[in-house]
Amino acid sequence: MALAGVRVIELAGLAPAPFCGMILADFGAKVIRVDRTKTGVSLDTQGRGKRSVAVNLKTPEGVTLLRKLCVQSDVVLEPYRKGVMEKLGLGPQELLKENPQLIYARLTGYGQSGSYATAAGHDINYIAVSGLLSRLGRSGEKPYAPLNLIADFAGGGLSCALGIVLALLERTKSGKGQVIDASMVEGAAYVGSFAWKSRSIGLWDRPRGQNMLDSGAPFYDTYETADGKYMAVGAIEPQFYTQLLKGLELDAGALPPQMSFTDWPELRRIFIESFASKSQAEWSRIFDGTDACVTPVLSLDEVSSHPHNQERASFMKDASGEESPRPAPVLSRTPAEPCLAADPVIGEHTVDVLNEYGFTSADIDQMLKAGVVECNPAKAKL
Repeated sequence: MALAGVRVIELAGLAPAPFCGMILADFGAKVIRVDRTKTGVSLDTQGRGKRSVAVNLKTPEGVTLLRKLCVQSDVVLEPYRKGVMEKLGLGPQELLKENPQLIYARLTGYGQSGSYATAAGHDINYIAVSGLLSRLGRSGEKPYAPLNLIADFAGGGLSCALGIVLALLERTKSGKGQVIDASMVEGAAYVGSFAWKSRSIGLWDRPRGQNMLDSGAPFYDTYETADGKYMAVGAIEPQFYTQLLKGLELDAGALPPQMSFTDWPELRRIFIESFASKSQAEWSRIFDGTDACVTPVLSLDEVSSHPHNQERASFMKDASGEESPRPAPVLSRTPAEPCLAADPVIGEHTVDVLNEYGFTSADIDQMLKAGVVECNPAKAKL
């Protein structure tokens, strides 16, 4: 796989950093998640392909152990607020002195500088400060935060993974590592660059929820069907809009012009009535194979059975039968080969990993007895 041979130390966190680590693992990196001891069940739902080492970072010996793991690796991925790693003596300055080739990725909400650098926050806060939240929502309603995808995952985990891969590529030229300051505010804003760059062409001149791409246009929205399901419509271009009207059996000559803003409410009313007349399955049969840009809104339980997704094997099941998306994009020669075994329990691989990193059996036994590390092989899932 593309990242085969890359060693990653991921400090256990929630959502963004685990997603970043899972991406790296899916594409071949050896990702070791460092968990705290005595923490019970891991909350990392994105532990696919990772191994777990449980280390007591409240002891000097645990900190020393983590330092050794970090400096013998290619990448350190840490999700803590500014200053936490420095207090442990494990900040980038210290670790890069010992291993100048180390790539030190810092994934936080607000970044490593600025007045909010040490502040707590979540996805909704980050997209608020990024400017994007102000553009999300229906007309006449308050800004609406979607699922925590924009900052946590697109602007956070995925953006950080890109930074790591870029740094690995650059290291092949310079031989040097570097620090990655991945701010979810800035990552989210960057993902939303189109919103900024397209303002000059008048795409967002009207209030929130009244523009072409933010649910303002009746030809770019969702509609309820007779069976309580929904169809998604994205018929922007004239040739696609013509196909939409044909499928709905509507006479273009009897309708207001497509781009007449003042007539959009009336056009929406007509579309609502039309879509309510048939089931989702009926509309799918009508629009499949056309260029009307009309598709069914599928639930998470339905997506894998859709013919297109089936043909591409876009979703997969792990050993327990749990379904999830296949890693993307698909590389022709070195595609991702995601691990289908159960996610690791805390400390499941402590002994194996420490052996790989050069610790003797006597060293490991001593650390286990002293509570510096924890191993839970008996809890390993089959």
